[in-house]
Amino acid sequence: MPRATARRRWSLTRYFGVVSFLAMLALGVALIWMTGRVMQEQSVRDGTQSATSVMSYAAAPLPTHAFAEGLLTDAQVTAIETSTMGFGSRIVELRLWSTAGVLMYSADATGGAFPDTERLNGVLASGSADARVLDDVNQVDAAGTGATIQEVLDVYVPVGARDAQDLSGIEIGSPLPSRPPLAPGEVDEVIGVAAVMLDHTQAVDALAEASRTVTLVVAAGLVALWLLLFRTVHATSKRLQSSALENARLALLDSLTGLPNRRLLADRMRRDVADALKSGGRVGLVLLDIDRFKDINDSLGHDHGDELLEQVAERLRGALRDEDVVARLGGDEFAVLLPDVRSVANAERLARRVRQLFVPPFQLGEMSLHVETSVGVACIPDHATDASSLMRTADVAMYSAKHHRTGVAVYDPDEDHSSPQRLVLLGDLHQAIEAPHAESELVMHYQPKIALDTGRTVGYEALMRWEHPTRGLLLPGTFIPLAEQSGLIHDLTRFALTGAITQLAQWRRKGTPLPVAVNLSAHDVTTTAVVDAIEQLLTQHDVPAELLEVEITETALVADPSRIVPVLERLGRLGVRVAIDDFGIGNTSISQLRDLPVGELKIDRLFVSDLRDGDRSGSEVVVQALVDLAHSFGLRVVAEGVEDEQTAATLRRLGVDRAQGFLYSPAVPAEEVPAVRASGGSRAGSHPGRSARVRSSG
Repeated sequence: MPRATARRRWSLTRYFGVVSFLAMLALGVALIWMTGRVMQEQSVRDGTQSATSVMSYAAAPLPTHAFAEGLLTDAQVTAIETSTMGFGSRIVELRLWSTAGVLMYSADATGGAFPDTERLNGVLASGSADARVLDDVNQVDAAGTGATIQEVLDVYVPVGARDAQDLSGIEIGSPLPSRPPLAPGEVDEVIGVAAVMLDHTQAVDALAEASRTVTLVVAAGLVALWLLLFRTVHATSKRLQSSALENARLALLDSLTGLPNRRLLADRMRRDVADALKSGGRVGLVLLDIDRFKDINDSLGHDHGDELLEQVAERLRGALRDEDVVARLGGDEFAVLLPDVRSVANAERLARRVRQLFVPPFQLGEMSLHVETSVGVACIPDHATDASSLMRTADVAMYSAKHHRTGVAVYDPDEDHSSPQRLVLLGDLHQAIEAPHAESELVMHYQPKIALDTGRTVGYEALMRWEHPTRGLLLPGTFIPLAEQSGLIHDLTRFALTGAITQLAQWRRKGTPLPVAVNLSAHDVTTTAVVDAIEQLLTQHDVPAELLEVEITETALVADPSRIVPVLERLGRLGVRVAIDDFGIGNTSISQLRDLPVGELKIDRLFVSDLRDGDRSGSEVVVQALVDLAHSFGLRVVAEGVEDEQTAATLRRLGVDRAQGFLYSPAVPAEEVPAVRASGGSRAGSHPGRSARVRSSG
């Protein structure tokens, strides 16, 4: 089997060195070639100028008609030789041709010659010189041993009519007489061609020397430039590599504690989770953060806060197994990845051991600081199916531990308010609210309130139910918190008020106008918008305000009394009765109770169940105190969760005014509520739902 060879990528320095060297080499060759070309062309131009001068001296003694006849006298030949004598040995050959191509004069006394017809005709036609560098092999050296090669410049120069003139009386070497220049657009008439062959050896040698000099200068300059650039790039590349390595390290490690960061933890989690899913193992994740860390930062400063985080990291690093991964996710949040944990219980035990690391105080300078932490635990496959969902469920568990102050919490789906299932349920709730009342899956059920002294029904509490198409009948505890978190609670309250007041209007037309109570969320009673909605619905359905009651929990009332009390006061002025629900578990003071615009207290079902299951004498004392307190302020007392006759008898003896619970009836649809007249009411025992013992939350 052939072995595959991996092609290694070049480093930046090597790549730049090769590419820049080739580029410099190409640039140097181009510069040298271009410079040589320019110098060669300049040498030819200079030679052409010299050939033109030779032509001028050679043609000057001749009359114009000599070129037309093509014949020269001996005196004219002598005059040509005399006039060109000053050019010396530089002239290798000089020939004069007529326009017909007849040789008029040749400095070579050996005999005739033939012109280059193409060049001759070209010069005659264009009136411009034609210069070419040639190798002259027609020379014999001084020893007579053979031919020599000589670089010559062979120039065909046109002879103009102005060049032919009589030079008799002008000494050799004297400047030619000047003639006025040609007028613009005037062209001198070409009467012949002079073939001037000049010795070009010296020019070629000078050109070669200049080329060598230019080559050395260019090469030295480019090499120096390349070395400078290469050194710069090499140094820059080393700095970039060093910076890249440092950035890679910082990208995977927390700069403060040196622990793996979120990115490295996520990468390790993906690998461990994939291995666990394949092998059937279990991976645990423990998330923790420091309680009130912001207060520590604000009080002691960020320097002490950073020092605390470093000490926390050190404790975590030294207390766990070698295979466990401790990471800092950011801020005061840390994570412990348990790649091989046998059970959720084992993971929880390890989480509690982690929390015990915070029991000893942390020493910050001269200060000993006691710190608490909240820890969340989640495992795969028990609570999640992949690394991302494992991180999310552990985070939910951590915030559950913080919210409930339990210190350590294992993931519980009921605490997960952002799970995919809850998001789907939220979408279904949107649709249920937007549907018309007659078609909505949301329905109102009604649970009777019973006067304990007479046993008659004196009112109802409207409780919402959701007839979900796939999940069946859902109680308020399933979807009310979801509505409060998402902001749908106002729409849900409007739905409940509309349904209850519409039902009141129907019962009123049938002559059974018993009051109906509707629960309001704390979010509803922080503004007067709910009062406007109630007033508009009562007017629209022609229902007296005294037939509607609203219930608000004591904890909601205590949370923001400055905003809620004015809303309750306006409801009271409207004629709507107000009740405090779940009374006894909040922190309402006696002065608040005295000033609140309420007419009824509903004892929390916790105290009622204690009457049935717990220490009856102690529970009776608490209930009696609540009843006496309420009656002292002229408030009616209602007990919830009454499920047996003995509890009802005890409540009656303690002075409780009214009761509701499964002893009398669960919450039932409106069509199952018996016809009850306001004057007489109905006996609790005659209610069709009395025998139904299915526990149903209000």
